[in-house]
Amino acid sequence: MEIKSVGVIGAGQMGNGIAHVCALAGYDVIMTDISQEALDRAVTQIDRNLARQVSRGLVSEEDKTAAQSRIRTTQTLADLGPTDLVIEAATERETIKDSIFKDLLPHLKPETILTSNTSSISITRLASRTDRPEKFMGFHFMNPVPVMQLVELIRGIATDQETYDACLAVVEKLGKTAASAEDFPAFIVNRILMPMINEAVYVLYEGVGNVKSIDGSMKLGANHPMGPLELADFIGLDTCLAIMNVLHDGLADTKYRPCPLLTKYVEAGWLGRKTGRGFYDYRGETPVPTR
Repeated sequence: MEIKSVGVIGAGQMGNGIAHVCALAGYDVIMTDISQEALDRAVTQIDRNLARQVSRGLVSEEDKTAAQSRIRTTQTLADLGPTDLVIEAATERETIKDSIFKDLLPHLKPETILTSNTSSISITRLASRTDRPEKFMGFHFMNPVPVMQLVELIRGIATDQETYDACLAVVEKLGKTAASAEDFPAFIVNRILMPMINEAVYVLYEGVGNVKSIDGSMKLGANHPMGPLELADFIGLDTCLAIMNVLHDGLADTKYRPCPLLTKYVEAGWLGRKTGRGFYDYRGETPVPTR
């Protein structure tokens, strides 16, 4: 099927980025969230990011205006019913995702493709609780969406070839590159990335190095553009912990045990950039290590 309209569930960091790139690629986009404030923030962020792309010569002023005109927002989930493709980008909690799909299903067209931007949760399991497991798959964007070139496409056990081909065509129209991943915990990127971040937290926890030395070592010694603790703050420590728990529970291997210090930071509400404190304190002019 040809996809012309996209529904995006969730107006957070990932949701607004997905709406941005889809609108810029020519799709009609409707974005929903339970919070009007979140929707307003998302539109402001999209406008700001589009303006940045114009200033860098990546997007024309005409394309920017056209993309803005293609985005609608709503607090009513049922308004996404007529869309051809739905991309769920809500909180990384399976019960919330299940609840959203349950509420949305009665309003969808029979041919609508359902996808989740989950970074770790079983696609097969999410799909099995819907009325269209063959038209359900993982559509995992990287953060920040307008900048990162990769999209992981994850088939559940029931996903049919037509659904995969339609989603692959969307990725190509967005100007991004697809990586096909099998439906195992955390897929490809986070299966490799999150244990590295978790190990960096262990190195901090055990006193092998402090925040500054760990991040500096990986930037200068491994040529990483961002240190692992800085990256964890950018992703969100709650998200990192959630993915490590999925890996630990799903693969039953002790090498995926979340570091107790990561758990402690999450319990303290120090989740990284989004809360102003994580492995760095962002409340001043420049970030300061918290350990």
